[in-house]
Amino acid sequence: MIWEELGRLFSWQERHRRLASRLLLVFALTLFVDAVGTVGIYAFERSADRGDIHGFGDALFFTTVQLLTVSSQIKNPLTAWGRVVDVVLEVWAIVVVAGSAGAIASFFLSGDS
Repeated sequence: MIWEELGRLFSWQERHRRLASRLLLVFALTLFVDAVGTVGIYAFERSADRGDIHGFGDALFFTTVQLLTVSSQIKNPLTAWGRVVDVVLEVWAIVVVAGSAGAIASFFLSGDS
């Protein structure tokens, strides 16, 4: 029984390819959203008074942290358009986490049938 489970663990089936392709697609799209969000945050927030975004690196850090944790040590955006970009980033992050969890759950459920 142990050898059978180990054999399943190291086999590569269609369900593995589906999971890998879904996660790779989500990763690639998230990199795109990160790049577009960085440009948006930089454009809208770099000249905001009392803001923490002073350069492109600050914008990249803020955007990436928003996508990874839906929070940041940097102040929330101060401009209206910066806030819109921030909300879009947070919605994307929540949808990606939920969708990825669903894809992984589907992967495990399909292996049990």
